[in-house]
Amino acid sequence: MNSIQISLTAKNYADALVQMGRDGVMAFDDILKNIDSVREICKTSKDLSDVLKNPTISDDVKYSIIDEVFKQDINEKIIDFIKVLIEKKRFGELDGIYEAYRDELDKINNLQRVSVTSAVELNGDMKQRIIDKLQNRLSKTVTAEWLIDREIIGGLVVKINDDVIDSSLKNKLENLSKNLI
Repeated sequence: MNSIQISLTAKNYADALVQMGRDGVMAFDDILKNIDSVREICKTSKDLSDVLKNPTISDDVKYSIIDEVFKQDINEKIIDFIKVLIEKKRFGELDGIYEAYRDELDKINNLQRVSVTSAVELNGDMKQRIIDKLQNRLSKTVTAEWLIDREIIGGLVVKINDDVIDSSLKNKLENLSKNLI
């Protein structure tokens, strides 16, 4: 689940990407994949990321670097979008833009991302039953990130956006302990 703080600026740029999808310039999923590819390339090359964020390097130099690095794998429209971020000194917002765009895409696709933590590895049948219950409760398609934390002893901790459903044994024992004292 994302832990990136999304700024209003990032949301505005994400909205521009959503509009590109609505206008048929690119498919929504292709936009997401392209932006994610740019992020991954920048993460694997700290030098590239540093150059693109460096205010002392001219935009023209950055544009030629962007063209050279991304021309093989990234759609021309996304390259143009990255150049706008460079021009507006907003390239550092790329992770937030990606997260905001993905959130908007989830809304468009009626998708809900959740995090499910258990004390032990869950089998496929159990995972499917949990997803089915969540989909029924939320009236959305659910995609889950499965985590293991042995400290919860048993039960589940489900995170949906900012909401937490904690049915872990650890939580129940802590609550019982508070009530006894």
